[in-house]
Amino acid sequence: MSANTIFALSSGQPPAAIGIIRISGPRASDALQALSGFVPDERRASLAKLYDPATGDLLDTALILWFPGPNSASGEDLAEIHCHGGRAVVRALESALEAMDGLYAAEPGEFTRRAFTHGRMDLAEAEGLSDLLFAETELQRRSAIQAAGGALSRKVEDWQNTILRLSAMVEAELDFSDEDDVTPAQLSVLQSAASDLATEMKAMLDRPRAEKLREGVRVVLGGPPNSGKSTLLNALVEREAAIVSAIAGTTRDVIEVPIAIKGIPFLFIDTAGVRDDGAEEIERIGIDRARQQFDVADLILWLGPEGEGPQISNRVEIASRLDHPEYQSKSPEVLSVSPLTGTGMDALVALLVDRAKEIVPRGDEISVNKRQAEHLAEAQRNLIQISELQDYLIIAEQLRLARAALDALTGRASTEDMLDSLFGKFCIGK
Repeated sequence: MSANTIFALSSGQPPAAIGIIRISGPRASDALQALSGFVPDERRASLAKLYDPATGDLLDTALILWFPGPNSASGEDLAEIHCHGGRAVVRALESALEAMDGLYAAEPGEFTRRAFTHGRMDLAEAEGLSDLLFAETELQRRSAIQAAGGALSRKVEDWQNTILRLSAMVEAELDFSDEDDVTPAQLSVLQSAASDLATEMKAMLDRPRAEKLREGVRVVLGGPPNSGKSTLLNALVEREAAIVSAIAGTTRDVIEVPIAIKGIPFLFIDTAGVRDDGAEEIERIGIDRARQQFDVADLILWLGPEGEGPQISNRVEIASRLDHPEYQSKSPEVLSVSPLTGTGMDALVALLVDRAKEIVPRGDEISVNKRQAEHLAEAQRNLIQISELQDYLIIAEQLRLARAALDALTGRASTEDMLDSLFGKFCIGK
């Protein structure tokens, strides 16, 4: 158990109907005893009057709960106070706890970090919980709740068990092949099993990354000045997010607008009009930034002359300003839209949603983030190499390296800096 005891408000910020103050650590029972005069039966809510130990003043009448470790959310002794959610009540209880020896206010993510430290969840589940806390769309929620519930962890555990069985076969071949009661591992069986496992991992690596659900599909609007980018952006996000003007070069910088459409998170990005001549110094900086956005876009809506935009596969030609006197048509298969009248906008939104579904993970499938993918790819590379090996000692080492990579994915082998970065994103009280 941790040497220190932490406390924090784990419910929403007051005022609220109820405030939940969580206390975790070796002095959690002492804190309940000091406030209420007793420690309730474990896992049963008890009504109690709470007094300030220093002054004897009544602070509140609340429900208190006691969860002895290790069978608690944090893996150590844990108490909860369900008090009235007014600011003064919460503040008074926090002040009383802070005055007790050995108790201090928790840092962001400290409860979850203790749960990880005590084996109540692994790193993949903790990352899923982080995504769940920040989920704003139904798709984000469904994906995050799978990860927080251990879907990825269980899959990794299955892979680890398979690798352990293969390692046992190799060790039997190395150490006991001369004994009659041990069946030697067949090289072809080992290689086939390792290849099948690598194929499974490759299938998961080929899926869209989990970050896309959190960051949104990056849709960059590009084209020359006065091609209707800002007007189209405002129509897509249904508000005046960008300044619209007939003056060329009005948009000088990148404008980012996050929005969810049909449950899918998007990040729409308006850019400066791209032109080679006539731009003054500040506008040229904006044009350079626009081109940088083209390089990192998931989709580019090109509103300029057909065929003149970035020559990349994720470009979508749009014939915009259908209602404008200077409207320029494109090929018959190119979508024509008018952000002002709404013509073609439903078709454009449907096109964006269809393309986005190819970029973001499905809510019902397991996906990995960049960190997880790096470790998974390392494990897969080690398994692939086994198909070319004949030496059992080297095969054993490749299997060991694959297990180590999967351990790093779930946090069994990790660094403090990485843990600090992850848990520091959590809210206080979680």
